[in-house]
Amino acid sequence: MSNETHRRFDPWRTAPVEEDSRTTSLRSHYFNVEHVTLSSADEGAFERDILTEARGDTVGIVAMTDDHTIPFIEQYRVPTHRWTLEIPCGHALDSNEQPKDVAVRKLRDEVGYQAQSLVQFTRFINTPSFSTQHTVLFYAQGLTPVPTGTVGPETPRFEVRHFTIDEAYQLVVNGTILDAKTVIAVLRLKAGLLIPR
Repeated sequence: MSNETHRRFDPWRTAPVEEDSRTTSLRSHYFNVEHVTLSSADEGAFERDILTEARGDTVGIVAMTDDHTIPFIEQYRVPTHRWTLEIPCGHALDSNEQPKDVAVRKLRDEVGYQAQSLVQFTRFINTPSFSTQHTVLFYAQGLTPVPTGTVGPETPRFEVRHFTIDEAYQLVVNGTILDAKTVIAVLRLKAGLLIPR
C-alpha cells in the first residue's frame, strides 16, 4: 500500500452539492435547526436538518493549579441522563461576549478560579455531519481561588474535583471521562502540547 498523495487536501475546494433552499424550523438559546434542501449531479435533490450555533463557539478551559492538578466539574447532563466529569465550559451570554470573556466567566463560576494567564490552544468542529458547532479550548495558569457561581438548574449542587494529569488521563482511558472537549484537552495536556516550554 502506497503512502503517496495524489492530491493535496483542500477543505475549501468546490462543493459537490448546491444549496437550493434553507428555512429555520427551530430557534433555541444554544442552537437553531435549519432545514436545507440540496441537489447533487449524481443523487438529485435531497434534504438535511442542520444544527447551527446560536451564540458562537462553545468555550472550554483546562486549568492547572499550582499543585499541578486540573479542576473538573461534576455535573448532571439532561440529554444523556448521566453525571459527567468535564473541564469548565459554556457559551456566550450575548453576541458581545468574546470567547476569552466566556473562559474567564466559566472558570470562575464552575470551578472557582481566576487565571493570570489564559491562552487559546485549539479550535475544533464537534459534529461536522450535522452541526456547525465549534469548540475553542483555553489553557489557564496562575490560578487564584475565587467564589464559584451557578451552573444551571440541572445541577443545583455541583462538585469540583481535582486530578493530576496522570489521573485525568486514566479517567479518559477507562471511559469515565467521555465528554469530547475534556478528552481532547486531557490528551493534549498528557502529550505535553499545552505547557509552554
